[in-house]
Amino acid sequence: MKRYSVFAVAREALRYHSGWERAWRSPEPKRHYDVIIVGAGGHGLATAYYLGKNFGITNVAVIEKGWLGGGNTGRNTTIIRSNYLQDPSAAIYEKARSLYETMSQDLNYNVMFSPRGVLMLAQTQHEIRGYKRTAHANALQGVSTEFVSPERVKEIVPIINLDGPRYPVLGALWQERGGTARHDAVAWGYARACSDMGMDIIQQCEVQGVRVVNGRVAGVDTTKGPIDCDKLGMVVAGNASVLAEQAGFRLPMESVALQALVSEPIKPCMDVVVMANTVHGYMSQSDKGEMVIGGGTDGFNNYTQRGSFHHIEETVRALNETFPMVSRLKMLRQWGGIVDVTGDRSPIISKTPVGNTFVNCGWGTGGFKAIPGSGWAMAELMATGHSPLTEEFSVDRFKEGKFIDESVAAGVAH
Repeated sequence: MKRYSVFAVAREALRYHSGWERAWRSPEPKRHYDVIIVGAGGHGLATAYYLGKNFGITNVAVIEKGWLGGGNTGRNTTIIRSNYLQDPSAAIYEKARSLYETMSQDLNYNVMFSPRGVLMLAQTQHEIRGYKRTAHANALQGVSTEFVSPERVKEIVPIINLDGPRYPVLGALWQERGGTARHDAVAWGYARACSDMGMDIIQQCEVQGVRVVNGRVAGVDTTKGPIDCDKLGMVVAGNASVLAEQAGFRLPMESVALQALVSEPIKPCMDVVVMANTVHGYMSQSDKGEMVIGGGTDGFNNYTQRGSFHHIEETVRALNETFPMVSRLKMLRQWGGIVDVTGDRSPIISKTPVGNTFVNCGWGTGGFKAIPGSGWAMAELMATGHSPLTEEFSVDRFKEGKFIDESVAAGVAH
């Protein structure tokens, strides 16, 4: 793999960019792999990458029914933060946030990580108490956050309206090292690194069945034929329950759509991420000038990837209160992604009832921010059978009653 650098760009410019090689190979599947990862999104590719980097396991296939990064990885609002209340959540999200900081150097690929800071607005007395509690918990966890006053909020984001008609801004939980990254670049960077280690990334290859022999996984049947494996990792977000049923077990989760939209591009006016959970809207500005806007999930189970007028109205109404200037903007595009939601709104990273089969799912609306930490933990679990980052996220917690209830603790699961 050729290294990307300013010198490489200059060299290729002189020869009309004719020397660039493909970022990753697209081979036909082999008959057998040590590990098959189903799902070539951020979490699946990160799992494969850390299997190779940390454990030297490179006879790996990453199988994707569509195109690489075409699922939730390419359909999210790119927020990165780790200011969670519960210790297991804070640990894995802080691991992810720290890995994002060096990801461009590690992968030799610019993922455009921008630690611009994340503000979570407190607009009720209940939220003030909740966010102060989270700030104290984060201090014990080693996660750098602070609760700031309305005046400080106005300094950080001058375009905000502190005196909303329904809910005024009473303060905010501020994580200065939170931010955003380019979602596509994260997937592309991991894919390039995996391919360089000799792993096969197989696109347009749908898994149609999981073969189990004597209680252990033997392989998968795909649209490109049967493929054998010693270990199987299921990392397919909203389709996790479908794939689990093919293997003969059920997961305690449901799939719903999460919608987002972007405005027409405008001049830079906002260099932070703002989340307003009470009115349920969040916004940041992309490098192209678009205002990236998101809200809540659909109120019913579905597998759609389209937007709807209902959510435009609901989300934009909330943002208009907090940022009156957005009322004059035009919507550029809207989309939806299929998110997998567990009962406690925390993920599942776990062994399964099928031997040598592992599942990584249930990230709900907060999957992008966790990608490197999730991949690190999943790779460790698959390679060694144990990871300190995954202990609390076992699927068994639902029958044992050991919930990690972030939706209540953090006020929102994003």
